[in-house]
Amino acid sequence: MTGTGGELGARAARSRALAVLRVRSRALAVALLPAAAEVILLTGAATGQFTGRGWDTARWVVGVLAVLVLLAAAGIALVVARARPAASPTVPVSERSAPDLYRMVRDLADRLDVPAPSAIALTPDCDSWLEDRTHPAHAPPVTRAHDEPVVPGARPERRLAVPAPVLVIGSPFLWWMRVAELRAVLAPVVAGTGPSAQPDIAAARRFVRGLDAAVAVADAPGRGPLARGVYAALGRVARLLLRGCREHAALMERGVATAAAERAHAVDYGPRIAAQEQVGLAYAGWDRLLTKVALPAWRMGRWPSRLDVGVAAALTELSRRDRLADGFAARLGERPACDLLEEPGAVDEAVSLLTARLFHGGPAESGPGWAPVDWQAYPEEVVDRTWRAEAARLHRVLDSLGVSPSLDPATPDPGGPTLARVLDHLAEPAADTAPTVPAPTAPLDNEDNEDNGNDANTPDRANADPDPATERSALLAAGLSAALAREKREESAVPQGARAQGPDSALWEDGDLPLFPLQPPRTGRELLAAHITAMICCAAVDTAGAAPGLDWLDGPTLLLDGERAADLTPKVLSLIEEGDPAPLRAWLAESGIRPEKPVRLV
Repeated sequence: MTGTGGELGARAARSRALAVLRVRSRALAVALLPAAAEVILLTGAATGQFTGRGWDTARWVVGVLAVLVLLAAAGIALVVARARPAASPTVPVSERSAPDLYRMVRDLADRLDVPAPSAIALTPDCDSWLEDRTHPAHAPPVTRAHDEPVVPGARPERRLAVPAPVLVIGSPFLWWMRVAELRAVLAPVVAGTGPSAQPDIAAARRFVRGLDAAVAVADAPGRGPLARGVYAALGRVARLLLRGCREHAALMERGVATAAAERAHAVDYGPRIAAQEQVGLAYAGWDRLLTKVALPAWRMGRWPSRLDVGVAAALTELSRRDRLADGFAARLGERPACDLLEEPGAVDEAVSLLTARLFHGGPAESGPGWAPVDWQAYPEEVVDRTWRAEAARLHRVLDSLGVSPSLDPATPDPGGPTLARVLDHLAEPAADTAPTVPAPTAPLDNEDNEDNGNDANTPDRANADPDPATERSALLAAGLSAALAREKREESAVPQGARAQGPDSALWEDGDLPLFPLQPPRTGRELLAAHITAMICCAAVDTAGAAPGLDWLDGPTLLLDGERAADLTPKVLSLIEEGDPAPLRAWLAESGIRPEKPVRLV
C-alpha cells in the first residue's frame, strides 16, 4: 500500500468484513444450538447420566425443535445463497468491441498493482463504479497457484481467487472526456479491485448482497397464504441479520474507498483534479439533455439514438455560451474517449435505448410506435409533430366544451382550427358566455395529473387548482388533463409487442420501469400553457414561414428568420391567468403571424 491512510483503510475494511462474517457465524451458532443440546442429551442417555421419563421427553422435544430449526436454517441459507443480487442495468462492452478501452484499463490496473476488472459495461449516468456480477450458484471461486497480494496482511499461500468485479463507466464520460481525463477519473475506481479481491471482504459483501436479495424474494407478490407466511418469516430473519451487519458493512465500504483512493493517489493525480471539473459539467449537460431534449421525443414515441453525441454537442454549446467554460473548449482538440470504442455509434444507440427505458419506460426494442430518431430529423419528427399533436388536442377539448370556431358572429367560419379561436375564447369574460357543456369525465390517473388533487373530471376540480387562472382557463386546463389521461389509458391498454430482453434485462424487471422518472407531474396550468404555445408555433410555421428547431440546452424551439423566437411564457401566462391577450397579440402582429388563418394539425 502506498500510504498510511491506505494501510489504515485496508485494515479497517478487513476488520469490518470480519465483523460482518461474525454476524453470519452467530446466526449459524443460534441455528445449531438446539442440535447441540440434543447431542448433549443423547450423550447423557448413552452414558447413563440422563435417564428417566423426564429426560426422554426432553430428548424428544429438543430433537424435534432441532430438526425444525435446522430445516428452517437450511431453507434460509439456500434462499440467501441462490437469490440473485440486484445489479444495475447496463450495456455490456465486449473486449472485441473496445480493445483500446480494455487495454487502457488493464494498463491502469498494472500501474496501480491491482487485478484488472473482469469486464466493462456502460451506464446512462454520470458516475463510475465497480459491481460484482458473480454468484456462488453460477460462478464458484477457483483456485489459483500464484500469489497476488492486494492488501497488507494477505498471506502468500494458495487461496481461493475471487473473480474481479465489472467496471461500470458512465457513458457521457466517454463522449465528453478526453482519454487522459477518463483514465484519471477511473484510477480510484479501478483501484477498488484490490480490496475487492481480499477473500474476507468479498465474503462479507457476498453475504450482505445475499441478505438483500433474500429480502426482495420474501417481498415478491403473488403467493398463496401458506407461502406468504413462510416467506414473511424468511424476510424477518433476513432483515434482522441486515440490521446486525449494516453498520459494519458501511464502515467496511468506507475503508475500501479510503484504501482505493490512497492507492490511486500517485497515478494521474494532477489530471484528476482538472478532470473532476468535467465530471460536474457532464452531469449538468446530461441532465439538461434528458429533461429538455430527450423527454419530448420519448413522449412522442421516438427515442433519440445518439444521446451521448447530443450531450457532447450540448456541453460544447455551453462552452461557447458560458464565459467560465471558455477554457474547456481548448481541450476539444484532444482525442475523445469514445475513440476507444470500435463502433461508438452502435454503443451509443444501445445506451440511448436503455436510457429511454430507465427514465421513460419504453419498450426494449423498436416498433411502430417506438422508433429511433437522429438529430437531423428531430425538428420535423419530434418538435413539429409534438406541436401539432398538442394543438389538435387543444381544439378537440374546445369542441367538447362547445366552443364555436368563431366567437364573433360577424366573422365567417374560417374552415379550420385557428389560433384566434383560442385567443378569443380565453379572452372572453367568463360571466357573459361561459360554456354550459361540462368538461370531459375521464379520471385523471396519469402521470401528468396524479398530484392535482381530488376527482379531476369536472370544472369544480379545475377551480380547485391552486394555480392562478381565469374560470375559462381552469375549465380548459381540466379538459386537457382529462383528455391526456384518457389517451394514456388507451395507450397502456394496447399490449406492447416489443418486450424482448434488453441489455442485462434479466437483472431487473420490466414492470418496475421507469426506474427514474425525469419530471414531476405537470399542473393543469402548465399543460394549458404548453398547448397554447404549441398552437402559436403551428400558426407561426404555417402563416409566417417559421421553422421548428432544436436547441441543445433548451430543447424544442421556434425559429423566426433563422433566429430563436422570444420567450412566449410571460405572454401566454398573461392570457391564462388574467384573460389578457394584448401582449400576445402584439407579439403576433410584430412577428407577422396571422392568428385568423387555419393551421394544419395531425
